Amino acid sequence: MPNKPSKKRLLFLLLLLFIPFFTFLLLWLTPAGNIFENLRFEKYINERFRREACSSAINLHYTLSDPSLAGIDDYEVSFGTVAVPDPQKQQTARQEEEAALNEFNENALNTQNRITLDILRRNLEDQKLLDSCCMLQEVLGPSLGTQAQLPILLAEYTFRTPQDITDYLKLLNDLPRYFQEILAFEQEKARQGVFMNNACVDGIIEQCASFINDSEPHYLQTVFEEKLADFEDLSQEERTACLEAHKNLMQTCVLPAYQQLSDGLAALRGTGTNPAGLAGFENGTDYYRYLLRSQVGTDASPEEIEQRLYRQLNQDSKEVSEIAARDPALLLSLSSPELNFSSPETMLEDLETAITEDFPALDDVTWEIKTVDEAMEEFLSPAFYLTPPADTNAPNSIYINNSADMSSLELYTTLAHEGFPGHLYQTVCFSLTDAPYIRHLYTTGGYIEGWATYVESYAYSYAVRNNPEQADAARLMWLNRSINLCLYSLMDIGIHYHGWNQAQTEHFLSAFGVTDTALADEIFQYIVETPANYLKYYLGYLNFEDLKQEMQQIQQEDFSLKDFHKQLLEIGPAPFPVVRKYLFSGL
Repeated sequence: MPNKPSKKRLLFLLLLLFIPFFTFLLLWLTPAGNIFENLRFEKYINERFRREACSSAINLHYTLSDPSLAGIDDYEVSFGTVAVPDPQKQQTARQEEEAALNEFNENALNTQNRITLDILRRNLEDQKLLDSCCMLQEVLGPSLGTQAQLPILLAEYTFRTPQDITDYLKLLNDLPRYFQEILAFEQEKARQGVFMNNACVDGIIEQCASFINDSEPHYLQTVFEEKLADFEDLSQEERTACLEAHKNLMQTCVLPAYQQLSDGLAALRGTGTNPAGLAGFENGTDYYRYLLRSQVGTDASPEEIEQRLYRQLNQDSKEVSEIAARDPALLLSLSSPELNFSSPETMLEDLETAITEDFPALDDVTWEIKTVDEAMEEFLSPAFYLTPPADTNAPNSIYINNSADMSSLELYTTLAHEGFPGHLYQTVCFSLTDAPYIRHLYTTGGYIEGWATYVESYAYSYAVRNNPEQADAARLMWLNRSINLCLYSLMDIGIHYHGWNQAQTEHFLSAFGVTDTALADEIFQYIVETPANYLKYYLGYLNFEDLKQEMQQIQQEDFSLKDFHKQLLEIGPAPFPVVRKYLFSGL
């Protein structure tokens, strides 16, 4: 007869059985248990990042220098796809994404993951707004279009490994297909009556012609040769083969692709029946609201934005009057203070020093200032910063467009916008937070450009910090820029939301002393081509100013400007409701 088990032994066995169960409950229901939920969420966003980053090889290259670090070992080398949206497929994809996001317990996530979850949820809501207006999306444009940005992205394509060179050459080979897909999308827009106006078509055709007719050898060929010369891990035979391949691809793929795009757009010229803004299209104001949410990062209505803009316009105008009362000669001359710097490089070095009182310190960062190729000067911004891969923070390249003809103060503040404490500084600071890679795919233009515009206002005082007698003149120059950006932003809403035509825009400008019809028409056309673009800069700037004032009111004498900036930089690029939520969450 078997021995009857003792009560002690039974208790011991029960404990062995229940320890794992209670351990699981303990870990799940206590702060330590949040580890499981955070790991689960991080697995989801990492898998999603790998899937989305691989949709375009050029985006992947500029996001990560070594994709294998994110578990990406195999990817298709292409520019991605441009296709007419399929509403049913999009709705199904959104439903699946929403179900996946709803599985996570926000309260169990750490702050970094909660921010990411909020951004992904908001992006999902933004995409729903596109259902009625998806064909109003545009990938081309004389200034900010794909065909204008691509030459710079190709020129700056960094060769770190032999695979990078192979990928680059494959991308050149893929360009005709990519541009053909873009052209097919434009043809469908024309068929649906939402194609761009003739002035926009003409600008793109002119830009394509300038790229095609660049001097021989083409600057992309010259840049490729220079990069190849600096790359040591190739034999002479391989180097020669790459040079020949590139030259052949330029002649058989790249230049013909630009010509094909130009010819295709020329054939569609005249099918765009709306000479004005988005309000002239069916559901155009819906698309404008989508841009305000997704690109600018605001929940405010166009009417609320207008009210905020007019308040700032009145405030700036009042300050201009106060300065003029102190020194009437300043307003009469409105001349920019001349700065004593020998080069753009010395200006940027000065800015690195000047910002340390108001902004967190940053360890040594390498950077380089380059000039825009002459063939592209007419079509690119006065200056711009190319964001480096998130895993290297290098190279940090700032391009200056010599055709912009800037004064020394304008160049100094432009370098502040692009460099320190602007885009370059903000990008490096955010990378140092070790935010998940997916955050680099879901950036908000209003935060990024708003930050760079916000810090510009500091740069005007930094520029003359050793010459206090020039302080009012420098301040006046900033107020002039602020007022101009405010007027452009008001026109953006007028043209794209209220439906202003060219004459109404000219009338608005004339009320502020701008009577040059040609200039007014140029401003009108640029705003037509780039809806909500000025608001990314100016409303973004105002959002940062409003957050600062709110924080000052709460903290009073405990307010620290440097700490405030540190908090904003640590939260990183996000829609402003998300920024505000986490900025004040600890108060």
